[in-house]
Amino acid sequence: QVQPVESGGGLVQTGGSLTLSCAASGRIFANREVGWFRLNPGKDRVFLCSINWSTGSTYCRGSAEGRFTISKDNAKNTVYLQMNRLEPEETGAYHCATAPQLGFPFEHFGQGTQVTVSS
Repeated sequence: QVQPVESGGGLVQTGGSLTLSCAASGRIFANREVGWFRLNPGKDRVFLCSINWSTGSTYCRGSAEGRFTISKDNAKNTVYLQMNRLEPEETGAYHCATAPQLGFPFEHFGQGTQVTVSS
């Protein structure tokens, strides 16, 4: 199993936007739920959004709902996370991972991409 590769992180001001990418090699997204998470040092991993690769159905939870949008590009084997109105507390490492379906544990986390929101 090959992990997905995240990119697109960087420095953004409070209230700004950023779009992250989660790219897969091969068919690791096929028939899977692909999710985005944020990890802050010393804190639990926070689930943000996920998308079903087959149906395109999306789900966001908590502070991500209404501000973040998850999407996919089948031709590029890539899942995107557009984040709007970012706050300093959302600084952290953003990872993507896959699960057999929503409600099952996510696995095969990528290395992550760092997002820093300046105040």
